[in-house]
Amino acid sequence: MPRIEPPVTTVAEPFWSATRRRQLVAQRCPVCERFVWYPRHACPGCLGEDLEWRPLSGVGSVYAFNVMRRPGNPAMADETPYVIALVDLEEGIRMTTNVVGVPPEQVHCGQRVSVDWSVALSDGRRLPMFTPAAG
Repeated sequence: MPRIEPPVTTVAEPFWSATRRRQLVAQRCPVCERFVWYPRHACPGCLGEDLEWRPLSGVGSVYAFNVMRRPGNPAMADETPYVIALVDLEEGIRMTTNVVGVPPEQVHCGQRVSVDWSVALSDGRRLPMFTPAAG
């Protein structure tokens, strides 16, 4: 079964466009200087509507994770076991993502991770996943 691919909405299009270049970006509010994740029309902090897209470091740490031994969706059956994680990026954003490139039993809270662009979608976009950081 093919992977279910995330839709591209108008507000998230700049994010998905950046993934084609293997660049992780997020919105930033110039009024309150807060990074905003997930893509929105207005800043949840100050309600400013002039959000700008800025590059992110792609580095963070695992806040929490779950090892999926049974797929949450039949399309993921061939991927089990896989790790779903909340990753806190250096810029203060918490993303829901996957940790890849390491056996699930080696993932732990607080683990330093960096963005991994190894998963391509059918239209050239990439899924930002994370792998343990070197060192």
